Amino acid sequence: MKFLILLAVVAAACADVAHLDATAPIIRSNFDSQPDGNFQYSYETGNGISAQASGVVKDPNSEKPTLEVNGAVKYTSPDGTPVELTYIANENGYQPQGSHLPVPPEVPEAITRALAYIAAHPPPEEPRVPKRIVRAARPSTLPAFIFHIG
Repeated sequence: MKFLILLAVVAAACADVAHLDATAPIIRSNFDSQPDGNFQYSYETGNGISAQASGVVKDPNSEKPTLEVNGAVKYTSPDGTPVELTYIANENGYQPQGSHLPVPPEVPEAITRALAYIAAHPPPEEPRVPKRIVRAARPSTLPAFIFHIG
């Protein structure tokens, strides 16, 4: 019984690694923000986490200016694997890249051939038939008992 209690205490102590990241010192931290909306930041912590990003306002004088952000993040996963992520975020959305991200399977050759065939042989256009406009009956042509109240 004492062995089980000792084993539980040791397991709990070994599993508590949250304090390691919570007390990581900040080694470097920079932030620069411009009045026109452009910015740049970077930081690095004592436990190996680092990040950097820069944002640029595209078409600032247009009716709908957009912000384009380029960045990167580096850290070590809990299993010890180094992770490097780069990304761009713009009018086309968030586009991350990294070796740890899943990759979709390749499109089968038969589907590629079928898509090429469809593109080369579009279906013939069907003649457009004008739609017939149906007018609703006016209330004066309906039987009187429908409108009788009382």
